[in-house]
Amino acid sequence: MNARNTNAMGLDVGTSRIVTARPNGDDGYQFQSQLNAFVTIPYSKMTERVLDKEGVPHSVNGAQIVVHGNECEKFADLMDTEIRRPMTGGVLDAKEPESISMMKEIIGSLMDKNTHDKPLVCFTVPAASLDSSESLTYHEATVKQILTQLGYENRAVNEGLAEVYAELENTNYTGIGISCGGGLCNVCYSYLSVPVVTFSIPKAGDYIDANAASMTGERANRIRLAKEEGFHFNGFFSDKVQQVISVYYDDMIKSLVAGMKEAFGDARHMPKLNRPVPLVLSGGTAMPKGFRDRFEKIFNESNLPIQVSEVRMAASPLEAAAKGALVAALAEM
Repeated sequence: MNARNTNAMGLDVGTSRIVTARPNGDDGYQFQSQLNAFVTIPYSKMTERVLDKEGVPHSVNGAQIVVHGNECEKFADLMDTEIRRPMTGGVLDAKEPESISMMKEIIGSLMDKNTHDKPLVCFTVPAASLDSSESLTYHEATVKQILTQLGYENRAVNEGLAEVYAELENTNYTGIGISCGGGLCNVCYSYLSVPVVTFSIPKAGDYIDANAASMTGERANRIRLAKEEGFHFNGFFSDKVQQVISVYYDDMIKSLVAGMKEAFGDARHMPKLNRPVPLVLSGGTAMPKGFRDRFEKIFNESNLPIQVSEVRMAASPLEAAAKGALVAALAEM
């Protein structure tokens, strides 16, 4: 990574988290992230003063203080309420009136301050869903507008392709990148960096949380915390919450593999390769212990029309998409 190429940034715009990646030294990366969520609390001058002193990202909206990013989770738990999210299903939530303003606040909190030489930003966008005709134009155009208003030149990159950029340099960016996030699971089959097949499915982390919450009577945010902090794949669970999470995880993985079978089977221009390709898994929803093994078992039982040399986890699952977006930005310079 040449010094002249350090003025670039990768931005993963995820339903659950927003992550940035910057060059750090000759071949390193620096990551930052914020929860892509917010919560409102009653306004008082004292509270505003304390939040300023503690460096908690927030804004004032009339009689309310809007706490956004990582700290909002604590306030939501204390107030026994759900966090609100600017995005749902991988795109901006049209039903959330504060979606655009909150996205701008959260993205802005992660960007460089007081710099005149602002970097080129490549940001992730999801692929179209296999079972939906919903347009992604509004979401992509709005994120571009936010970054432009913040003063950044920007480009969009498919999220699954960003995973390939991050993890598959050794195969000249040939293989399958899968990002299991909060709103969507994104898949990209790439040949020599060209995205041959891209798609998403709407069953992902939020799907697991919402259905497990409905079955157990817990709040979805608490299900998410239980999933992230202690869940692992090991068969039967005596704890009902863990057992229900495992059921919906299995449903998600089976839907993902079925989507791959459908998409790859329908693709008329799949490259005819004389060797298997690697498959890499990433994203917060793929992080529980045993996920890779469970995915590989279901994948191998499904007779997909493609040979895979290995199924492995990304080196840093939460940051892989942002890293891949940075790789894309560096390639533009």
